[in-house]
Amino acid sequence: MSDDEGLDVLVVGGGVTGAGIALDAATRGLRTGIVEMQDWAQGTSSRSSKLVHGGLRYLYNLDFALVHEALRERGLLLARTAPHLVKAQPFLWPLKMPVIERSYSAVGVGLYDVMARAGAKGHPVPPQRHYTKAGALAVFPDIKPEQLTGAIRYFDARVDDARLVLGLVRTAVGYGAYAASRTQVVDFTRNERGRVTGALVRDLETGAEHTIRASRIINATGVWTEQSEQLALDGDASDGSLKVLASKGIHLIFDKDRIKGDTGLFLRTEKSVLFIIPWQRYWIVGTTDTAWHQARQHPVATTADIDYVLEHANEVLASNLTRDDIIGTYAGLRPLLQPTAKDGGDGDTKSTKVSREHTVAEVAPGLSVIAGGKLTTYRAMAEDAVDFALGPQMAAGLPSVTAQTPLVGAAGLEAASRLFANQAREFGWDEDRVEHLLGRYGTEVSVLLELIADHPEWAEPIPSAPAYLKVEAAFAVLHEGALHLEDILNHRIRLSYETRDRGVSALADLSAIVAPLLGWDEQEVRREQDSYRAVAAAEDAAEEEQTDAAAESIRLQAPDLVPLV
Repeated sequence: MSDDEGLDVLVVGGGVTGAGIALDAATRGLRTGIVEMQDWAQGTSSRSSKLVHGGLRYLYNLDFALVHEALRERGLLLARTAPHLVKAQPFLWPLKMPVIERSYSAVGVGLYDVMARAGAKGHPVPPQRHYTKAGALAVFPDIKPEQLTGAIRYFDARVDDARLVLGLVRTAVGYGAYAASRTQVVDFTRNERGRVTGALVRDLETGAEHTIRASRIINATGVWTEQSEQLALDGDASDGSLKVLASKGIHLIFDKDRIKGDTGLFLRTEKSVLFIIPWQRYWIVGTTDTAWHQARQHPVATTADIDYVLEHANEVLASNLTRDDIIGTYAGLRPLLQPTAKDGGDGDTKSTKVSREHTVAEVAPGLSVIAGGKLTTYRAMAEDAVDFALGPQMAAGLPSVTAQTPLVGAAGLEAASRLFANQAREFGWDEDRVEHLLGRYGTEVSVLLELIADHPEWAEPIPSAPAYLKVEAAFAVLHEGALHLEDILNHRIRLSYETRDRGVSALADLSAIVAPLLGWDEQEVRREQDSYRAVAAAEDAAEEEQTDAAAESIRLQAPDLVPLV
């Protein structure tokens, strides 16, 4: 982009919402840019429950519109836009009352099924199935027999949230968008009439500052919404400004052999819900839902959070999970819209009572903000945000096409899967390896093979992390924008929560692969490794604290490798 050219749309925020907006705008033919102050998906969008779901619990709040929208979006992801990343996942819902609970739950799940088929777009998931007590225990032997009289099986879907964001950004770039991570907006520019005309951004890698001119700016910064709004408001309140409540959710990771079951589990708790979700090599168990009042960059799990999840899981599971069984943890913040006084809010709203629906508002002329929502509905949120920024007339002339736009790695997946299954035999890769690679890269496994053709040694597993191939670390740098070891370990090869040492033991192996690609010398390699070790140690220590404030204080003792402004 030349210095005298501006953008039609600049998106601020590189989580799933911002990445979705960038793709929506780019595929309408708009000159689009997106900036993210950290790595892609580093905030909320890499720390979710990793589910694409309609929100079965919202039916019991009679929130039919939200569930319908989410199920429609789930169907699109499964069938068309990201079938390599999003996989149908069965869940078992244990029932405690044999007649009454089964009856009203069957009606609720039945409605869920009907709404799902209406939005399935040619890829319906199986309908509900009812189990007796004995049948349910055969499907999930680790449920305590006294905790159920029967069960209902229903389907939702799971997703690697960070890889979804990477796919969105890379697809947007493929349609002409400009994208820059580690680039922080430090101010907005305005013309003489007060309209926002661009953003002053700082490249956090170099310290250089640049002005990006744009006709429209869309702020999609999630839990940072209020801070980024203030850059345009100069400290003054605005009727269009949005208030966001940060709600913390934590998850625990267990080895796949530690829990015996063939489906996921959906459990209601007094505060939220508990999901027990099977992945290829491990289980994810969570989540909590508590208001977070600390700084928003480094949420951490406390010992109280961990005890809460263990207690509620062990109420139902005979596995008797302990702290020693935990192989990883992570914590994230949900951006929930905070009701204002005129909406009946009292300024101290509990996070579980705040709507998950999204809102788009104009904070200042030329600057709109979107907040709320959920990962599943990112595409609908993005469409609404771009429509709003363009205005009704222009939006009608340039309608969204993202419902028909596959993400990178999705188009031709079935044919590519069959071909790759044959090619994998040449390298001695088993079915688990094939499933792993197709589920992460889809049709881009062909790019992996091209890299291996030039570097045959990259076909080997990473010695300290044999579930991953060396080529995956190279791909993270060459094609996915990873700039640091923490980018790879947190958002691409996710050893940060898949291993007990948060991936520290893989630092040397990863450095040997990526240092030549990134031009690091020995001093830079040491700096990268030392920084990651310090963060891992701080997060381990934070988990021994009882309160959020104490845990955050411990975590912040490890400085950021690339500090924010």
